[in-house]
Amino acid sequence: MTQKRLWILLVLTAVLALALAACGGGAAEPAAAPTEAAAETVAEAPAEEAAPAEEAAPSEEGKYQIPAIEEGKYNVAFVYVGPHDDGGWTQAHDVGRMYVEENVADVHTAYVELVAEGADAEQVIRSLARKGFDVIFTTSFGYMDGSEIVAEEFPDVDIIHLTGFKANGENFGNLMGAMEDMKYLAGMLAGSRAMVDGNPKLGYMATFPIPEELRLGNAFALGAQKTCPDCTIDVRWLYTWHDPILEQEAAKSLFDGGAQVVMTGADTPAPAEAAPEGKWGITYDYKDNCTNPACLTSMYWNWGPEYARIVEGSRDGTWKGGWEYFDADTGSMGLFGFMEGEEPMPGVADLPAEDIALIKETLAAMLAGEFTRFDVFKGPITDNQGNVVLEEGESLEQADLDGFAQFGSECKTCMYWWNENITAELPELE
Repeated sequence: MTQKRLWILLVLTAVLALALAACGGGAAEPAAAPTEAAAETVAEAPAEEAAPAEEAAPSEEGKYQIPAIEEGKYNVAFVYVGPHDDGGWTQAHDVGRMYVEENVADVHTAYVELVAEGADAEQVIRSLARKGFDVIFTTSFGYMDGSEIVAEEFPDVDIIHLTGFKANGENFGNLMGAMEDMKYLAGMLAGSRAMVDGNPKLGYMATFPIPEELRLGNAFALGAQKTCPDCTIDVRWLYTWHDPILEQEAAKSLFDGGAQVVMTGADTPAPAEAAPEGKWGITYDYKDNCTNPACLTSMYWNWGPEYARIVEGSRDGTWKGGWEYFDADTGSMGLFGFMEGEEPMPGVADLPAEDIALIKETLAAMLAGEFTRFDVFKGPITDNQGNVVLEEGESLEQADLDGFAQFGSECKTCMYWWNENITAELPELE
């Protein structure tokens, strides 16, 4: 009996020890290494089946790598919506960044690319300010509110936002150029090409329904009227700044719909790449993206001199965050194939001499400051609903060029209209 009780006691003690070890209540012996077969099973198990480790707190920069400043230099950062080598809008800005690095003494530049508009942009801009950057250029419309917020938090950091309409008169400013000048000339070229080809249909790939995109589309349409009074223009909305696949699909859709020449407001050279034989594309933003023989021209930016001017003014304390809008006479934009030292693309060779002369004469007047964005938008102008936008000799004001009344602008005429040769309906505004 005593031996039986002793045996039961020993068994109970062993069971209790095992239970305590399983619950972490005691220092258990280390488990034996798994067999080879067991080890393979563990390695192949999906991550979600493993016991989750405690999640690390996100860093200040989140998913973006924030560059460091260089001590002893004036530090300038750029925030990009696309990749720095996108062949369009962002690459043009990055060429401008390199111009600053090479032409302004004792300056260090850096960039963060592929930054989503909205909350992500605000986070990145704030992180750059905390890192110690002296100047931050934010290069997309959707960065505007985040730029404004961070500028208020960091009054010693100069923040320059591109394509928006806000400024604080101190350390937060807005910068844009009259690309409507070059779009107007591109419209003349497209109209001339369509007339020679016997197909008076054109296409426009627009990004977002903001004043900038209607302004540039209308400038293109007004230029086309000069050389092709019978031309009509169809529109495809992309709702993105940079999407190579979507841009190709939109270009193809316009060509399939009958367009002879397609112009874009987005980043990639999709119109030229998607153009069927005998049709043409017009690219945008970056000087070196008009390489396809089907490309008629590219309307491009030359941001470097403007960026250098602002950085130097920031460093010496003369720059103030106002609202800056430069015209073609600054040399900060161009029409590829028509600027000094550039050869016209093949599709220009057989166009009427009088059309080429008109384009060159208008461009020369722009570069001399004798023809501005207000001459592009000078009446008479009629919209595609038959309403008179401007009477003979009248011009739009700057607020009209850059505003929607629906967005709170104090514009009088505003930019919420399509020129009479555009067949699309107006975009719905959120």
